[in-house]
Amino acid sequence: MTIENMPMVKAINAGLRAALAKDDRVLLMGEDIGTLGGVFRVTEGLKNEFGSNRVLDTPLAESAIVGTAIGLAMRGYRPVCEIQFDGFIYPAFDQITSQLAKMTSRHEGELPMPVVIRVPYGGHIGAVEHHQESNEAYFAHTAGLRLVSPSNPHDAYWMIQEAIESQDPVLFFEPKSRYWPKGDVNLSANDIPLHASRIARTGTDVTLIGHGAMVSVLLQAAEIAQEEGTSVEVVDLRSLSPVDYGPILDSVRKTGRAVVAQEAPQNVSLGSEIAATITERAFYSLEAPVVRVSGFDVPFPPAKLETIYLPDADRVLDAVDRVLSY
Repeated sequence: MTIENMPMVKAINAGLRAALAKDDRVLLMGEDIGTLGGVFRVTEGLKNEFGSNRVLDTPLAESAIVGTAIGLAMRGYRPVCEIQFDGFIYPAFDQITSQLAKMTSRHEGELPMPVVIRVPYGGHIGAVEHHQESNEAYFAHTAGLRLVSPSNPHDAYWMIQEAIESQDPVLFFEPKSRYWPKGDVNLSANDIPLHASRIARTGTDVTLIGHGAMVSVLLQAAEIAQEEGTSVEVVDLRSLSPVDYGPILDSVRKTGRAVVAQEAPQNVSLGSEIAATITERAFYSLEAPVVRVSGFDVPFPPAKLETIYLPDADRVLDAVDRVLSY
């Protein structure tokens, strides 16, 4: 067993390196990903190792990046595209939702689309407009796409490789604020499938559910709640589409209370869908309404206001108090 302690940015880099070495059909595409190594240095060193035919610097044209990837996938390649920041994905929206998502069904399953789109997303980095959005709901709503988001380096290392091996298009949402905190990565083995949720912390009184960077906030809230005598269970979604509801529903049936948290706005969101599904499928186990904690239904604010906009442990704990009050 080989275990290394590394930040998520290095874990994704290592996962991409492993995928490139394993399969000559894998290639990376994106703005400044080659010589520079990407703005977050996720692809640093890979161009020197695998060459400019495998790690391609592209023009600043997201629609062209994804459109080219679709063509490459049709020819048997397994392209991995990087969208430099979450808010830059919209020029490629038509290619992703009108073409990539529908291509396999359009050909009655005869044409797989093994395209991965890496999307650094979310707040907590003090960036400007279009650089801190959580826009996963647009794509989770689109049939034909798979969405995943790791919360820790171990998952990031394995999930990027599993996403690349998928025959379906996968949007790989990378929480920017979790790029640098370190964690142990087991480079030898992984026992969690790509689309499985996991119990990040066990508890008995309340279930907290989230993904990406929000998982660390939920774990922080759980620690504080424990000191105050409340036992909190934390579920890391990992997969946003499809959602693995088994561990979620098992946890809620045990605790009787649920809080769903996300950085994205609440209206018509992934958190809203999960809250509705819990209510439908575990109604008779609930001791209180499912409560949602989210960003506000406004455009992401200037950096000085992000701490007000983004959910923190205090807002999560307030929701815990609300579900315990019933």
